[in-house]
Amino acid sequence: MELTNENVLGKIISKFGEENIWDAFSPDGIMTITTNRASIIDLIQYLYDDEELQIRFLTTMCGIHYPDHKGKELCVMYQLHSLRHNYRIRIKVFMPADDAVMPTLTNLYATSNWMERETFDFYGVKFVGHPNLTRILNIEEMEYHPMLKQYPLEDQTREDKIDTYFGR
Repeated sequence: MELTNENVLGKIISKFGEENIWDAFSPDGIMTITTNRASIIDLIQYLYDDEELQIRFLTTMCGIHYPDHKGKELCVMYQLHSLRHNYRIRIKVFMPADDAVMPTLTNLYATSNWMERETFDFYGVKFVGHPNLTRILNIEEMEYHPMLKQYPLEDQTREDKIDTYFGR
């Protein structure tokens, strides 16, 4: 079977159903789907184990913050790759900021250890079952997560600049 976005999406939906897979699109040629926390481990395990797909390489796992999306402020995004077929897929899981909890992938991918620690460090997402979920780049005493868009990028009290020079 040739791995096309349509073929892979069809296999995934036939296995997990449309109630667990939604928002499928290919903005940059990479199939992007959204699923939920309850299905993410089984979905990634299926992609890994399926002999036709052989999607066995975790390229990236990271957090994303959407402060204006009520109830879906945080996202954990996984990019997986089949080295045999040179096929990539992107999977997103959205969650409320006050319930930033995901299951760990460390049992399947050793590399997810550091990726999950970085996502925890910068976004505050807790990975249940992670063997050592501690900060990886920031100091332990830090009481916030620096990639959350909680603060304005600029000093709002500045009066010494003209906005037209900055394209506003």
